[in-house]
Amino acid sequence: MSARKNLVLDEVRKFHQDAQPQGGFVPGVTEIWPSGAVLEEEDRVALVEAALEMRIAAGVSSRKFESAFARKLKRRKAHLTNSGSSANLLAVSALTSHVLEDERLRPGDEVITVAAGFPTTVNPILQNGLIPVFVDVELGTYNTTAARVEQAIGPRTRAIIIAHALGNPFEVAEIAQLATDRGLFLIEDNCDAVGSTYDGQLTGTFGDLATVSFYPAHHLTMGEGGCVLTSNLALARIVESLRDWGRDCWCEPGENDKCLKRFKYQMGSLPEGYDHKYIFSHVGYNLKATDIQAALGLTQLAKLDDFCGARRRNWRRLREGLDGVPHLLLPEATDRSDPSWFGFAITVDHEAPFSRSEFVDHLEERKIGTRRLFAGNLTRHPAYQDQPHRVVGDLTNSDIITDQTFWIGVYPAITDEMIDYVVSTVKEFIASRG
Repeated sequence: MSARKNLVLDEVRKFHQDAQPQGGFVPGVTEIWPSGAVLEEEDRVALVEAALEMRIAAGVSSRKFESAFARKLKRRKAHLTNSGSSANLLAVSALTSHVLEDERLRPGDEVITVAAGFPTTVNPILQNGLIPVFVDVELGTYNTTAARVEQAIGPRTRAIIIAHALGNPFEVAEIAQLATDRGLFLIEDNCDAVGSTYDGQLTGTFGDLATVSFYPAHHLTMGEGGCVLTSNLALARIVESLRDWGRDCWCEPGENDKCLKRFKYQMGSLPEGYDHKYIFSHVGYNLKATDIQAALGLTQLAKLDDFCGARRRNWRRLREGLDGVPHLLLPEATDRSDPSWFGFAITVDHEAPFSRSEFVDHLEERKIGTRRLFAGNLTRHPAYQDQPHRVVGDLTNSDIITDQTFWIGVYPAITDEMIDYVVSTVKEFIASRG
């Protein structure tokens, strides 16, 4: 059987080599995507091998990835999920668990976040009956500040959840210290920032919980998928229960009686000795990933350092190439940070002799892909206008982002030749508008 499998995998390698696109980059013809997965021969082989072995549920590859990813990101525990959005849902929901007793978040408690972000950072707050408190961000870094967060703390504030914008760390050490001093939980949405550092420390290691996405746009991909990371073992246990239907048992599917007490528990009003595999201590979900996804994640994880290095190089080449171009606010790394960039943000000055939409149209017509800075000001979207929330300070910069900001790609498949074409295209457009 193994010989036959090896023959199949050899054919997969040949198929991959034959399937590679022919020809090089053609300016104005070849699409330059703002984000995307970099999938190589070993990735395709890993997927097919997992499929051949029919590892269709979470299993050995999932556990191996969780262990390796936790070590890589310097956390004690990592729990795979079916998406980064689910990871955020689990992280926020974990803070409402009865296991936390008096520290648990309850309906009506407030969670500080930013207005200029992605919906799935905010949605779990509302989905748990909590109140989002929105603060503004800085232009250039596109992150909020510790001062803004501190100003937003009120009598019912219990937690903070903020994303590192486009891979650029927010003032996470200061905000983590603020959370400690005020008795608040901190969740780092690290979906765009795997490999970024602040004061030399990896993002995702400052908060009580951190989340990651493995959607194809992100630093690593499983196609879909996400992860919750923590070094707090009590929170890790809650996350696992919530992810796995809310069950109390920690045995993996297919495992039995690891605690040697499977038929010796008495919980709730169940009869003593009720099978622990079917005792439920949380109102949970089924948000697990599969071994096929994890097999791809393992081959991707081996390339993480190279991916992060390519993102940094591409961002730097763009930044140097566009330095001094008029009418554009270019991005800046947060002080004391080393971002593993997700994208390159550009804000068009409101006095520029052209609009953001005209600029974006010019780029898109020349096959340079653009994206908005996610939702812009979330409070302006129909989904949130009737939801309970509080705003502290004005949201002037979030409104500017909504109207004037977009971003272009720096992901590893983008080459120097592509970046130079982007730079020349931008300069050509600006010169044509005087």
